[in-house]
Amino acid sequence: MRWRVTGSYLLSIVIAIMLVIVLNIIVFVIMLFTHATHATHATHDAPILKIIESNKEQFTREFAQHVIMSQGQVSISEEGKQLLAANNAWIQVLQENGEEVYSYRLPDGVQKKYTPIDIIQMYKYREVNVDTNVFIGSQQLGQIEYSYFIGIVDRTINRLIVTLDFDNILYMFKVGSLFFISINGFVALLIGYLFSSRLSKPLNLIIEGVRGLAGKKYDIHYAVKGIYKDVFHNVNLLSQQLKATEADRRRLDQMREEWLGNISHDIKTPLASIQGYAELMADPNYQFTNEEIHEYAHIIQKKSLYMKEVMEDLSLTTRLRNKQLILHKKRVNLVRLLRDVVIDILNDPQYAERHIELKCDEKRIDMEIDETLLRRAFNNLIFNAIVHNSPDTHIIVSIQHDDKMLITIEDNGYGIPKEELDKLFDRYYRGTNTGELHKGSGLGMAIANDAIAAHGGQIEITSEVGSGTKIEVRL
Repeated sequence: MRWRVTGSYLLSIVIAIMLVIVLNIIVFVIMLFTHATHATHATHDAPILKIIESNKEQFTREFAQHVIMSQGQVSISEEGKQLLAANNAWIQVLQENGEEVYSYRLPDGVQKKYTPIDIIQMYKYREVNVDTNVFIGSQQLGQIEYSYFIGIVDRTINRLIVTLDFDNILYMFKVGSLFFISINGFVALLIGYLFSSRLSKPLNLIIEGVRGLAGKKYDIHYAVKGIYKDVFHNVNLLSQQLKATEADRRRLDQMREEWLGNISHDIKTPLASIQGYAELMADPNYQFTNEEIHEYAHIIQKKSLYMKEVMEDLSLTTRLRNKQLILHKKRVNLVRLLRDVVIDILNDPQYAERHIELKCDEKRIDMEIDETLLRRAFNNLIFNAIVHNSPDTHIIVSIQHDDKMLITIEDNGYGIPKEELDKLFDRYYRGTNTGELHKGSGLGMAIANDAIAAHGGQIEITSEVGSGTKIEVRL
C-alpha cells in the first residue's frame, strides 16, 4: 500500500510541475508574440533579434567562395550553379551602387537596381513570393565588394523578426512575474486541493472508523477501494474480529455469572452441612456415639474435598489458559495410564456398576508427557461420559498408534445436541444432562482441552442425539 501512496504523491508532483511548465511556456510565447507585434510599429531604435534557419544562413555565407570573376565579368562557378539547383535557389549579385551585375535562376519580377533601404527591406521584410526566403551575403573581388541575394524556395523555412525594447521588457518582466506567480500559485493550490481531498477524505473515514472501534461501535464496514483499500480491508477485518470478541466476552461473562451463581449455591450446601455438623459436634450438652462421630466426620470430609476440588479446578484452568503451568514431562506408558484411570473410576462405589471397557492391541506405548496433567484430562473425559448418560451406558476407551497417538472415548448414551457441542470446552459450562448428584465445577472439559493442547494435541467430538458420543484425542 505504501508504494501506491508514494506513487500517488510522486505522480501528483510530476503532473503539477508539468502543468506549470507548459502553462509558463504558453504564457511566455503569447507575451513574446504580443510584444513583437507591438514592437514592429515602434518608432525608436532597438536591437533586432533574428530567429532564422541557421543552416541556410551558413549556406549563404559560404556561397561567397563560388562568386568569382571570369574574364572581367562577375559570375559563379559550376559547382555553385549545382548547389543552387540542388537547394532550389537563385542568386542575384549587386555591385556597390546597387545595380545587378549577374543573376542565375532569378525569377521574374525581381527588381534590377536597389537603394540601400531597398536592400534592407528585401532582406528583412519583402518576399519575392510566399515560398521564397531571401538571404544576403558579400564577396570581395579585387578592389570591389559585391553583395548578393540568394533566394531559397522552401515553404518549411520561416523568418521571424522580433524587435525588443529593453525598457518595455523590464516592465513586462515585472508584470509577467506577478502574473506567473499568480497563475502558478493558483495551479499549485488547485492541484494541492484536488490531491489533498483525494487523500484526506478516505483518511477521515478511517479516523472516524478507528474512533468508532475505540467507542465499541463494531458495525463498521467500508468499501474496499482506492489507494487505502488494504487499510479499509484491515479495518473491516478488525471490526469483525472485535465484534466476535465482544460477543464471546459477553457470552463468557454471562456463563461466568451463571457459573458463579451455581458454584455459590453448590458451595453453600456443603458449607452449611460442614457448619451444622461442626456446631453439633462442638455442643457439650450432646453426647455422640463413636458411629455418629465417624459419620459426621465423613460427611465433613466429603464436603470439604468437593469445595477443594472446585478451587483447584479454577486455579488449574486459569494457569493453563495463561500458559503459567510448567509441564513436568517424562516417559510414560499410555496404556498403563489409561488402565489406571479406568480402574480408579470403577473402584469408586458410586460408579462400580458402570460399563467401561479398555481396548488396546499393545501392552506398552511410551510417550513423553506430564503424567499428572494427562491423567486428569482423561479422567475428566471419561467422567463426563459417565455423568451425562444413564447407568447402563457402555463406554469404550481405545488406543491406536500410527504417526500420532489416537485415544478414543466412545459411548452409546444420550448424545449431545449440536448447539451444546460448541460450548462443551467453554469454561463454566455444565451440560444439560448432568444429574443432581454429579454437579461439578463446570471446568472439567475445559481443563481436559487445555491439557491436551499444552501437549500439542487436539480433541475432536462427534455426537448424535440418541446414538451416543465419540471423543477423539490426538497427541
